Amino acid sequence: MDKVYLRRQKRVRSTLRRNSSRARLSVFRSNKYIYVQIVDDKRNETLISASDVKKSAKGKNVKRVDSAGVVGEDVAKRALKKGIKEVVFDRGGYKYHGRVKALAEGARKGGLSF
Repeated sequence: MDKVYLRRQKRVRSTLRRNSSRARLSVFRSNKYIYVQIVDDKRNETLISASDVKKSAKGKNVKRVDSAGVVGEDVAKRALKKGIKEVVFDRGGYKYHGRVKALAEGARKGGLSF
């Protein structure tokens, strides 16, 4: 791991721990796909997870940024079905732009607030 990435991740997570009353929307971004999960840190369990692995096979010419927005809307829809309306956005060590930003905007568009 890159030192800058780890430093940024530590800084983001330290601010999130102060607001631990809500569930955490955690993002992992690989070169090809994006994964997101809603985690309850008090019970140490994953409540909801989603990714664009299966969705990317349907449309070959879909941009990764657009696919991330769809994943955000999908996880928001699942969260609302379970009664989760407010989360804390954990971008990890990633900068808030590109696919991470598209995922966050998709989740907001789907009805989650953070």
